[in-house]
Amino acid sequence: MSTIPESIAAEHPLVIDGGLATQLEAQGCDLNNSLWSAALLQSNPQAIVDASRAYLDAGAGCIATASYQASREGFAGVGIDPDEADALMLLSVQLAERARSEYLQDNPDTKQPPLIAASIGPYGAMLHDGSEYKGDYGVSAEALQAFHAERLKLLDRSGADLLAVETIPSILEAEVLAKLLDDCETPSWVSFSCRDAERISDGSKLADAVCLFAGHRTVFAVGINCTPPQFAVPLIKIVRHAAPDKAVIAYPNSGEIYHVEDNSWTGTATPLDYASAAREWVKAGASIVGGCCRTTPEHIRQIRIALTQ
Repeated sequence: MSTIPESIAAEHPLVIDGGLATQLEAQGCDLNNSLWSAALLQSNPQAIVDASRAYLDAGAGCIATASYQASREGFAGVGIDPDEADALMLLSVQLAERARSEYLQDNPDTKQPPLIAASIGPYGAMLHDGSEYKGDYGVSAEALQAFHAERLKLLDRSGADLLAVETIPSILEAEVLAKLLDDCETPSWVSFSCRDAERISDGSKLADAVCLFAGHRTVFAVGINCTPPQFAVPLIKIVRHAAPDKAVIAYPNSGEIYHVEDNSWTGTATPLDYASAAREWVKAGASIVGGCCRTTPEHIRQIRIALTQ
């Protein structure tokens, strides 16, 4: 399998997938539960393969696993013991590998095999209360370290091409992750959720959070995700300045607004508009682009078209 730098250099920019949960819901899956898409690892793994395949067919050069909301603590809440929880998290990588294998079998002329990113969400994703968009957990660094350590260790040896540490809203959590990722061997990216054009979700400056990963041994890219797309360009510029040795990744949400109280979204954004915006992210310095919440395979297809014209 190709290395991360080779994939970025070969495609430049590297187009990653969009919202896995969004595609799963489009396929008719009910994700109204505390585990979100991770619940399907047990109940409907084929749906995850199908969703990943939809993004590969749309042109994604990297797909994320269904492990964003997966953790021993989260699975324990629905009666799953630690050993089975670990097996399900490893299964998330195996399902992505299956989707990739099927895609390559059907597309034998593919020059650059797609990458698999083991998705690692923030502490707040386990709480399932919207705090991943605020970062106001009210827990210690020790609690965050205990939560992330075993999952990172597990996915570090899962065979995934990279670790996608994403939607990080808290600078304290970023500090903990910077130390833990230094003990991993798998290359990783770290992306932050941001509240505006300067600050991450807990109010800390993005520049301060990004600086934690400048010169980091295993982190090859830093950037933003699950952030309103109108803030992407100034945020990309901040990342470039704060960590000039890292690739910049940008995969905002669709531009719609999420309402925690009833798990709903309002507003619209078309794939064509999103693809046009993606061109501006690349001009600003992003070398890895894609979509987050409410983006679909069509968004990714339009990004691919826009960036190859």
